[in-house]
Amino acid sequence: MTSAAEIDNRIAKCQKILSQDPNSQIFAALAEALRRKGDLEAAFRVCQNGLKVHPSYGSAHVVMAKINLDRQLFDWAEIEARKAAECDGWTRATELLLAEIHIYKGEFQPAIKLLTKLHNSDPSNTQITKLLEIARQIPAQHAAMMGDGTEDKASEAEAAPGPKGPGRPSTDQGDRVRSEVVPERKPLTVEEIMEKVIALPGVDGVLFINREGLVVKSEWTMRLDSTVCGAIALEFSRGLDQELAGSYFGSVHSVLVETGGPTFYTVRSHEGMFMFVANNKSNLGALRMKLDTLLLGQGDH
Repeated sequence: MTSAAEIDNRIAKCQKILSQDPNSQIFAALAEALRRKGDLEAAFRVCQNGLKVHPSYGSAHVVMAKINLDRQLFDWAEIEARKAAECDGWTRATELLLAEIHIYKGEFQPAIKLLTKLHNSDPSNTQITKLLEIARQIPAQHAAMMGDGTEDKASEAEAAPGPKGPGRPSTDQGDRVRSEVVPERKPLTVEEIMEKVIALPGVDGVLFINREGLVVKSEWTMRLDSTVCGAIALEFSRGLDQELAGSYFGSVHSVLVETGGPTFYTVRSHEGMFMFVANNKSNLGALRMKLDTLLLGQGDH
């Protein structure tokens, strides 16, 4: 869990970058840090002003949706979540956010439908499992209290594929769905990838940056500021996306930057982006092959 001191440090660094470049997309990371601190009014203002300059920045719409959700402005939160999808397409994170919004709005059937799909594709995700249980339990409990004949509908929801109790399907159909969607080779977690990469010869640093531009995990031995490096990497990747938007190349998956000193290699995953930093003692070709192997299954969905 991110400490209050770490959040304050991120806020200060993001504010410094934004003061130097008012048009920087770092505003989304600043707004998210302010939201996590609990300063929702400041977070809203920063994000609103930034979206006026970057209306097609999907990650900023995600942040705004979270801010509105925290402010209990559920309709506005849903609008922002859908805008994020319009900009960047539907991702697991955006669908999960929308499902959470549906629950807060009391729209349990759409939430159950979304969460069931997400659960079937990622049955080990505890956050999805917990939200699915909540989406099922609340209408069932309400029906039992009211005795208004809606118990049948709640029972239908309970019968849908997905976790019952401690996350295990009770029907043969649920077991078949689980066996079909679980890959033969389970992808490594972010932590496992970073642990393996930082141990490779010639690697001096590994960052994982979320979609809002915050460095959420770090294995860093360099003198360079990891927060600034993460923000620059995200902006560079986003800038390339915008330049290629009208072409046939599609969005950027990875970027390799060789300098007179270190080499920077950034790769996107479905949750954010990795940045790997290697020194001149590394075998770049072998390193990239190793990274591709470790990142198998971590690409965008």
